[in-house]
Amino acid sequence: MATVLIASDLPSLRHELRSMLESPTLDIVEASSGPEALNLVSEGGIDLAILDLQIGSMGGMAICMELRNAESYGAYEPVAVLMLLDRRPDVFLARRSGAEGFIVKPLDPQRVRRAVKALLEGGEFEDDAWRPATVRVGSPTP
Repeated sequence: MATVLIASDLPSLRHELRSMLESPTLDIVEASSGPEALNLVSEGGIDLAILDLQIGSMGGMAICMELRNAESYGAYEPVAVLMLLDRRPDVFLARRSGAEGFIVKPLDPQRVRRAVKALLEGGEFEDDAWRPATVRVGSPTP
């Protein structure tokens, strides 16, 4: 059984994610702040951290960077991170922080489950919903 940490200061977002992910194969724990999330990870046993970019005084980017720093010197076990982004420009922040995956809100249950599956299997996930549609000049219209 995999353990997934959901970190957000919004109870409604934590509830939404829990309802998307609840299954017999996942154990879900929640944190309402960055320090609480780091504390849970430091105790061990977390396989995936889903971090909201906007969390009070310590958001998802800061949490992820602290995790990567602590992992670099062996203080924490490596934990995959899925970042929840609010807008397209935040993709840069997710990549810069070292997150293995990101999803741009609004959340779609199928994308969330695909992302969680990919990260728990050791892969990566980049939500392509942030990319603008490609328009080619002179292309025939259907």
